[in-house]
Amino acid sequence: MGKWQEMTKEELETQYSPSRWSPRLDKDAVIEAHVQAVSKAFPLVLYIHGGYWQFLSKDISGFTAGPLTTHGIALAAVGYDVAPKGQLEVMVRQVRQSVAFAVQQYTGISGIYLLGHSAGAHLAAMVLSTDWAEFGVVPNIKGAFLVSGIYDLEPIIHTYVNDTLRMDRVVAQQNSPVRYVPKLEGRRDCQVLVAVAQHDPPEFHRQSQEYFQALRAAGWSASLLDMGDTDHFDIIEKLTQEDYVLTQIILKMIARG
Repeated sequence: MGKWQEMTKEELETQYSPSRWSPRLDKDAVIEAHVQAVSKAFPLVLYIHGGYWQFLSKDISGFTAGPLTTHGIALAAVGYDVAPKGQLEVMVRQVRQSVAFAVQQYTGISGIYLLGHSAGAHLAAMVLSTDWAEFGVVPNIKGAFLVSGIYDLEPIIHTYVNDTLRMDRVVAQQNSPVRYVPKLEGRRDCQVLVAVAQHDPPEFHRQSQEYFQALRAAGWSASLLDMGDTDHFDIIEKLTQEDYVLTQIILKMIARG
């Protein structure tokens, strides 16, 4: 016969009530504190990878997680069907659907932040131009970090990049975020950072400047950052370092959110 069988009902209830054994708080207060601790809302960063819409994947996109998660920020990598399997307009829709899914799946999100690099910056910018009515949700997008992106796809038609994408002029124009910046009327709670590497090509600098100007003209709270001593690749690679300038900017912007 087990020792528990010798106990009274009251003794058993005491033994199987962990809240009565906490030295920190009384039994009701410790449960309430626990509920608040595990229910605390958290910011979610959605990382959208680059690769000229043709390679890389979400499976190798977790490298930015370290400095974020140590500050209580969740990170999820967004996948999409790269070319030649996926067409540009399909990729845009997939990323938009991923944002809608995150909102529906995780009710404890205090805000969504988009982080996109290169082609991923383009896709993140397209998310900002989304008509969410067709998705049945209105994501609380508090910020977007657009790194070394392309915001006007028309020049791409005339390059080797389009050998795989096979965009025509109409598709390129319809999926160029610089052409579809929604006008904001007093709503400035979404902060957009447009970052470009010092050693990005001049066209990337021009496009970043034009998209930044389009955002500001439409009433968005936007800033433009030229990252010194970086190229198109290490500007994003260095996000593994907590003391990296761009990492610190991202953490501070989220902390203010």
